[in-house]
Amino acid sequence: MGVSRLDLLYRRLLLTKLFIRGWGKPEDLKRIFEFRKIIGDREKCKHLVPKNYPVYIDKVEEESDCKIHNGHFISPLEEIVPGILPAESVTARFQFIVPKKWRKHHPVCIHLAGTGDHFFWRRRTLMARPMIKETGMASLLLENPYYGYRKPKDQLRSSLKNVSDLFVMGAALILESAVLLHWLEREGYWPLGMTGISMGGHMASLAVTNWPKPIPLIPCLSWTTASSVFTTGVLSKAVNWRELEKQYAKHTVFEEEIIRMLEYCGTDSFRMGQDFVKFSPGSFDRLSNLEFSHKLLGLDHQSRQGHMGMQASAVRSRTGGGGGGGSERGYGGGPVLSGGLERERAEREQLDHMLSAVSSSGPHLEMLHAKSISRAASRPGGGGGLGQRQSLQRESLCFMKGVMDECTHIANFSVPVDPSLIIIVQAKEDAYIPRTGVRSLQEIWPGCEVRYLNGGHISAYLFKQGLFRQAIYDAFDRFLQKYSGL
Repeated sequence: MGVSRLDLLYRRLLLTKLFIRGWGKPEDLKRIFEFRKIIGDREKCKHLVPKNYPVYIDKVEEESDCKIHNGHFISPLEEIVPGILPAESVTARFQFIVPKKWRKHHPVCIHLAGTGDHFFWRRRTLMARPMIKETGMASLLLENPYYGYRKPKDQLRSSLKNVSDLFVMGAALILESAVLLHWLEREGYWPLGMTGISMGGHMASLAVTNWPKPIPLIPCLSWTTASSVFTTGVLSKAVNWRELEKQYAKHTVFEEEIIRMLEYCGTDSFRMGQDFVKFSPGSFDRLSNLEFSHKLLGLDHQSRQGHMGMQASAVRSRTGGGGGGGSERGYGGGPVLSGGLERERAEREQLDHMLSAVSSSGPHLEMLHAKSISRAASRPGGGGGLGQRQSLQRESLCFMKGVMDECTHIANFSVPVDPSLIIIVQAKEDAYIPRTGVRSLQEIWPGCEVRYLNGGHISAYLFKQGLFRQAIYDAFDRFLQKYSGL
């Protein structure tokens, strides 16, 4: 399946850059990674947010078809990880939009904001008010940290300044969603569910992994991890890679300390490549003599246009010139002593196995290739300038994948209590959310449903809101069929 031309065109029209200040403070990354180990386990964090956490309603507005409650509370993240949030983001703000007349139950769906969705008007207009008209379902719209009233004064529009800001946003939204779910339960609303579009869908998914009860979840235009979004999706073009590379090269703490904190090691994790380098140094040395094709590294122009990602193609060993016709030759073309032939074959098989294991995600191979370039560049006559530059680019890319997987990969969090209540809506030609080389949500959440729409990310957002709402209604109906006695 190709990618949407509209997605590509829309991204080209936007000139803003992401992560203009780099990775963020190493101390902040360390703190948020340590907190991820807690928040990724539902049992460890179920008491982080008290059931009676204070929530305040500031104003109620009367509309023709609904009432709009404007409220606020202090983000629990400020108490648990003090100082990690910017001052403007400490106070969480929300709108609670309820029908003037309820129908059979008092259902409420929490909507988390997607990229660029500041304040509340977009979700209120496109989702909340139509949902009241169609089914009488209430909506609670939570404002993201770094957005709207919670946006730092020196931040330009939606452009997060640091990579770490995205992780702080996610941690805050997980806890803040728990605050609102507890509050809605106290107020007698039922059933409760969560949804979001694009980044909002992913944040809703993370929040539901922490909720200790069955709950409908409807993530739209999101998938398993944000790593592919910023490394192979069209948003990767908006990342300020020069600054990230400069900081990665300058501060050894990223490579020497932070990488060691990364835990996720699924079949699409960059840690598999790390472990290969660590535990198979003999085989790794031979990578410098391997020829990586353009398709393998995702550098082929046609491959990028067709698939928007890095796909494995083939690994060919170089053959050396000369030598006797009957002699065996190794990776570098040199003769292999008969006593080492079996060992060479075994190591080749091990290498093939490891490359196969990590080939589901291009950046793993990028990392291996980067290391081989670095080694080649350090040799006399190795062309150090260009080689070191290419190595730095690839290592920064791999580090991005690693930290993104650590804090955003769904497999790094608990499985929701009842995955059968999850309906995922995806666009077949989405260039923003690449699925190639990424574990599927059906594998991580057995029993969930995935619905595919024709078209790409932008067209689905503009024209398929009705299908998003229908998925919400279907998930809530499924909940009522299974848990009507709760």
